[in-house]
Amino acid sequence: MRWIVGILINAIFFVALAGLFQDQFYLSGIGAAIGASVILSLLNIIVKPILILLTLPVTILSLGLFLFVINAITLSLTDRLMGNSFEISSFGMCLLFSILLSLCNIIVQNTVLREKG
Repeated sequence: MRWIVGILINAIFFVALAGLFQDQFYLSGIGAAIGASVILSLLNIIVKPILILLTLPVTILSLGLFLFVINAITLSLTDRLMGNSFEISSFGMCLLFSILLSLCNIIVQNTVLREKG
């Protein structure tokens, strides 16, 4: 259930960013946002741990800030897999988007999804 809520929250965030950054970020609709969110979550489960292991020395030297670059790479892969319905203009936009997505997820996890008790 928590996975589905996370997908819906990311889809809503995709739609919000598509409205905010209209020139750099294109989204064809809510279905594309949900599809991109599912693909991104699957890439985070499968590809992200491999990328973290391969770039562990750089991640340690950057005090964990390189994880934003890894998130940007997974967003870029999502862009390529989605085709024309989900487009991000550049890697810099992917990096900015990964930072904003991380901040949004931290806020949501600390306020909405916090376990009671």
